[in-house]
Amino acid sequence: MENNCLDVIVIGGGPGGYCAALYAARANLSTMVIEKFAPGGQMATTEIVENYPGFVDGINGFELGMQMKKGTERFGVKTKFAEVKSVELDKNPKLIHTAKETFEAKTVILALGAFPRELGLPNEKNLRGRGVSYCATCDGMFYKNKTVVIVGGGNTAVADALFLAKICKKVYLVHRRDELRASKTYMESLKNAENIEFIWSSEVVEILEEDMMVSGVKVKSKKDDSIRMVSCDGIFVAIGNIPNTKLIEGQITLDEAGYVLADETTQTNIPGVFAVGDMRQKPLRQIVTAVADGAVASKYAEEFCL
Repeated sequence: MENNCLDVIVIGGGPGGYCAALYAARANLSTMVIEKFAPGGQMATTEIVENYPGFVDGINGFELGMQMKKGTERFGVKTKFAEVKSVELDKNPKLIHTAKETFEAKTVILALGAFPRELGLPNEKNLRGRGVSYCATCDGMFYKNKTVVIVGGGNTAVADALFLAKICKKVYLVHRRDELRASKTYMESLKNAENIEFIWSSEVVEILEEDMMVSGVKVKSKKDDSIRMVSCDGIFVAIGNIPNTKLIEGQITLDEAGYVLADETTQTNIPGVFAVGDMRQKPLRQIVTAVADGAVASKYAEEFCL
């Protein structure tokens, strides 16, 4: 199998993974991407991406993922559609096992992503992109001068509330406790935001819809079980993300939330293994930060292969 050993295997075909593959291939490294489903990762589930540079009118997330894949093919990158079952990252070369094949590589770039924690309500998945969102900075402008509900009480939820308060007519923040878990640095800004209303000690128990679009939410008090109906145009779920790192547990160092501990070099605790995109511990998870990670990882992968 030595003759079949690749310079770089990228696990995950999201924006970070395909950017890493593009840069690696342009550096004349033999490169393959292994993707479980379809190009784009979480990005592919976004109807319109409006905050990625170069697309004046925005672009469909799946289409952008396909364009990223095609861009790598110009330089010889192959995409293998398969689920990675296990990895042996401390080996030399490193071993990547799918259900049917085993691949060898000098370096591995992990681009496994993360997925938003959902409320678990019956129609939540069907209404994603139709009023249900998990990213205020991605989708906020769709709700300009409209009314939205945010669910959560941590830093992300509060930051989303402040961001959306500048865009939306009204912002409701629903939190299951009677005080926020967010940093106190946000408090002064919250006090000055006149269009943010808190609904304390409550949870969203139903998403209301009309013509397959969000029309409101049903909120239940955790104190007295009373029900409140809140009309809105959209709901932003900000109760955390789940990094897709189960595959590498026990091999790669993770933080207590399960994110990969890799600094701005993207290098992990194992030489020749790099982590990019949403799976890495970082302050901002966006398409542009994922592709930046990918470019950086390819640089260090190239150095490792020398």
